[in-house]
Amino acid sequence: MESLYLEERKIIMKKTAEQLNKHEAIDHQRMLIRKMQSLGSRYSPELCMLQSPFSSPGYHTALRDAEFIHSTRDSLSYALGLLDTELAEHELRAFEIIARVVSLQDTDRSHDTFGIWSWFYEEPLAQMAPPDWNWADFCGSRLVQALKRHGSRFPGALRKAVADSIGYACEAIIKRNVGPDYTNIAILGAFVTRIAGEQLGRGDFADYGLKRLQKLYAYTMKRGAFQEYNSPVYTYIAILELSKLHSETMDDEVRGLTRELIDLTWRTVAGYYHPATGQWSGPHSRSYETLLNNQSKAFLQVATRGTVMFFRWDELPYEEEWYKSGFECPAACLEAFSVPRTQEIRQLYEGDETDGTGKWAVTYMTPQISIGSFTTSDLWNQRRPLLVYADNNGLPAYIQLRCLHDGYDFCSARFKSKQEQGQVLFGIDFITDGGDTHPNLDLTGGAIEAGDLRLRLEIGGRLEGVVAESTEEGASIRIGEAHCVLTTWFASFTGHAGGSRDWTWEVQETGDRILVELVLYSGPRKRIDLRALQQAAMVFSLDMEQVPGSAGPQIEVTAGKLRVSAGGDEAEAFSLRLRPGQAE
Repeated sequence: MESLYLEERKIIMKKTAEQLNKHEAIDHQRMLIRKMQSLGSRYSPELCMLQSPFSSPGYHTALRDAEFIHSTRDSLSYALGLLDTELAEHELRAFEIIARVVSLQDTDRSHDTFGIWSWFYEEPLAQMAPPDWNWADFCGSRLVQALKRHGSRFPGALRKAVADSIGYACEAIIKRNVGPDYTNIAILGAFVTRIAGEQLGRGDFADYGLKRLQKLYAYTMKRGAFQEYNSPVYTYIAILELSKLHSETMDDEVRGLTRELIDLTWRTVAGYYHPATGQWSGPHSRSYETLLNNQSKAFLQVATRGTVMFFRWDELPYEEEWYKSGFECPAACLEAFSVPRTQEIRQLYEGDETDGTGKWAVTYMTPQISIGSFTTSDLWNQRRPLLVYADNNGLPAYIQLRCLHDGYDFCSARFKSKQEQGQVLFGIDFITDGGDTHPNLDLTGGAIEAGDLRLRLEIGGRLEGVVAESTEEGASIRIGEAHCVLTTWFASFTGHAGGSRDWTWEVQETGDRILVELVLYSGPRKRIDLRALQQAAMVFSLDMEQVPGSAGPQIEVTAGKLRVSAGGDEAEAFSLRLRPGQAE
C-alpha cells in the first residue's frame, strides 16, 4: 500500500510541477505573506524581537538551560520580511525590531567585538564563549537589504542609526578580513561591504567588497570548487548570498563574477543530487543534518521550479530571506535532478595534487545508491567523511561513519580513505593536539575523561526492511537492493586499563536508527591519555559492490606507521599513525 501511495504522490507532484512550469510563476509575495503570518505568534512586544526555542551547536554560546531565546539575526530576518510584504500594517513592528537589534550592537571601538552582535538578547557579547564575529556579516546583510529596499520608508532617526550600524559592521568585517577559504563568510562579507558601499556612498567599502569577491573568484575557479566542499548548508548559503549580491548590486563586474560562481555552484549541486533518494550525495565538508531538512528541500523545489517536488506549493515552507534574492537553477542543470545515472566524481578541493597535500572528494552513484568519502578528514559532528544513501522502496536510508566520545562526535579521531567506485578502504587514527567536540575550540591536550569511546556506522532514514547483522569479519547491511559489507582488517587500541580486546561489531536498534558499533572503551569514567597509548589505529573496508575473489588490503607496519595499500596495488593508499601524535 505504501509503495502505491508513493507512486500516486509522484504522479500528483509531477502534474503540479508541469502545471506550474507551463502556466504560472511562483507567487513569492503570497508565500512571503503566509510565512510572516506564521511567525506572528512568536513576536515578543516587550522586547521587540522574535522568540525561538533555544538550541545550540555546543560552542560560542554559554547558555545551557534556557528554554527560549530572542535571536538578533532571526529578528532582523523577520523585520526584513515584514517590510518586504509591502503591507503598511507591518511597518511599525519592523521598525521597532530593527531599532532594538541595532541598539544591541557593540559600538565601542576600544572593544575587540566592535561592530558585532551577540547571538541572543539573553546573552550579551561578554558572556559568550567566545563571541561569533560572523554576526557582523549575518546581521549586517539583513540591515543593508532593509535599507536598500525600504530606506525611504524609515523614520529619519532610524535611517541614520541603521546606516551607522551598517558602517560599524563593515568596519568589523574589513578588520577581520577572512580569506576565500571561509566560503560563506567570504561571500557574506563581500555582499555587506559592496552593497553598503554603493548605498552609503562609501567607496572604501565598495572597493573592499569587490576585491574580496575577486579573491574568492580566483581561489574558487582555480580549484573548481569552494573550500567548504559539497556542504548542503553552506552551498545553500553560497547560492543564496551570491544571488542576492547579483540582484542587489549596480556594478557590472560584480554581476559577472557572481554569475560565474553561481553557475559553478549549481553544477556541483546538480552533480551530487541523487534522484532516487532525493538526497545530496556525500561526502559533506559541513552538514548539520544527514538527511535534507525541509528548508533545503523547499529551496531546491523553488530553485528548480518544481523539477524536484517535496511539497504542495501551498504548503511549501517558504523562507523570508528568499524574497527578491533571485536564486534559480540554470536550465542546463535541471536534468540531473530527475534522471537516474551511474557516475563517479573525483574532485580536488584543497591543497595541490602534485606535492602530496591534495585532499580529494570521491563519490560513486548508481540509480539505487550513492557512496562518498574524503581522502582525509576529522570526525567533527559537522563532517560527513563517509556517507551512503540508498533507495529503500522510494524513501531514503543513510549510513554514516562516526566516532563518539561519551555519545558526542570526537574531533581528535582522524579519517583517511581510498575509494574506487563502490568500494571504500578507510582507516582511523588519533591526534593529540586536536579538539574534543570542536576542531579547535576545546583542545584536549592529548587526554580525555571518558566512560565510553566507540566507532559507529549509523543507519537512519527509512528503516523498514533494513537488515544489519554482525559477522565474523565485520558486519553486513542490506537496504533495499543494496548490500553493504563492512570488514575489519586491522584494529588496535592498547595501552590503557580496560582496553577492548574484542573487535566484534555490535548491532542494536534504537527505534529511529540502527547502530553498528565497535567499542574501544566502555566502563567506569576514567582518564584516557592518547599520548600514552601504545597503538591506536584501525583499518576497514566498506563495499557496496563486492568483487568476487578480490584481495584484501596490504598493511605494513613500519617506522611507527601503518602503510595501507589496496588489494593487489603496491601503491600506498594512505598511511596511519600507529601511535597518537600531533597532527601533521
